Amino acid sequence: MALTLHHPDGQVFSFDAGTLCLELACGTGGEGFRARFEQLHEPADVDGWSAESRVRRRAVTTRADLRALKRLREAIWAAAHAVVTGAEPDTADIESLNRHAAGPAPVPQIDPHSRETAWRGPLTGRELIAEIARDAVRTLGRPTRDRIRMCEGVNCSLVYLDTSRPGRRRWCSMQRCGNRHKVRAFRSRQEEAAA
Repeated sequence: MALTLHHPDGQVFSFDAGTLCLELACGTGGEGFRARFEQLHEPADVDGWSAESRVRRRAVTTRADLRALKRLREAIWAAAHAVVTGAEPDTADIESLNRHAAGPAPVPQIDPHSRETAWRGPLTGRELIAEIARDAVRTLGRPTRDRIRMCEGVNCSLVYLDTSRPGRRRWCSMQRCGNRHKVRAFRSRQEEAAA
């Protein structure tokens, strides 16, 4: 499941974070340098994001839910970056994930027409937050955390869960960083041949 990301430089590309919690942490902006990518300004932005994400259901959120979701997003971001750099996540971030994961669970149901499993919706903000936190607990805990990767692209800090069978995914997106790497390698070979 890929999200469509819009970079401030105008480039639009697909990004498959591999898991719900990293869709939130990497695909919606955040604090510090990620503030320029912020997508969650109002509760309605969360509602739209949840419908486009792996959740596939709208969420009815409040301003308090938005603040809580942003705190959760920062804890996920910090913990994921600790993992990809070989460090242990901060205890406060782990406690935040565990606390949010204890919230109310969305109710699963079978769609009467498609027969697919889905959550009864719209979700409440608290249900959405708890589900993302539970996903983060599963993702950032062992053994799954060993498959969390950072894009190898120059100046790219996107993090994803490598769900490929061999576990060798290198790029956030072949459309963006993978293609840029290929272009740089081609130019380098051209320059070597010319010299």
